[in-house]
Amino acid sequence: MKTANEPIIQIRNVYKYFKNDIQALRGVSLDIFPGEVVMIIGPSGSGKSTLLRSINRLEKIDDGDIIVDGLSVTHHEDINALRLEVGMVFQQFNLFPHLSVLENVVLAQRIVRKRSAEEAETKALALLDKVGIYEKASAYPLQLSGGQQQRVAIARALAMDPKIMLFDEPTSALDPEMIQEVLEVMVQMAKEGMTMVVVSHEMGFARSAADRCVLMDSGRIVEEAPRDELFTNPKEERTKQFLSKIL
Repeated sequence: MKTANEPIIQIRNVYKYFKNDIQALRGVSLDIFPGEVVMIIGPSGSGKSTLLRSINRLEKIDDGDIIVDGLSVTHHEDINALRLEVGMVFQQFNLFPHLSVLENVVLAQRIVRKRSAEEAETKALALLDKVGIYEKASAYPLQLSGGQQQRVAIARALAMDPKIMLFDEPTSALDPEMIQEVLEVMVQMAKEGMTMVVVSHEMGFARSAADRCVLMDSGRIVEEAPRDELFTNPKEERTKQFLSKIL
């Protein structure tokens, strides 16, 4: 069990290569603490999503180490046990179209967490209420808006009781009017103390919920700082250039 003074995620000198020797990550090191909301920003192709996906070994790194809640992601044999502690929400919702909303949130609880049908359903309904779509429990994904589908995906991840939530551009596939409803759920999670690592271009979320922002470019961390400091007084020229285009 980590204390607030010890990182719950330790990223240590991580390298990742793709085909043709493309360096996606170049010696990235970063600590993330319990209850902290860290937002990773940067241009496309900077390594943000690769770093995020490496935290639960959806991408296997080539050098370095990532330690999550005391366990090495790189060397831990039972990666599924480790992934139970780490929920992830993607750009695409990845819901099962043939299952109802309720069934989508119940399924992994039954199979992975071995919960009874009654326990899993009770938890699922409570979480659907929490994300504001309780009344859609019997609907099917294709009957929902994109924002509603993403909120189901968040509820499904939360149903596994993760210690950490990873968000990989969770609003990038949404129409503009649907973005806010998803961000509101994420802001509430942050207020409740969930450890979150978020890759996103939504600067409104960064300003309202992020404790710390990390700018990546060309597979490296250019600058990291508390949110207000990074936005109002960036130290690196590359950070100033990037922020001038998005703020």
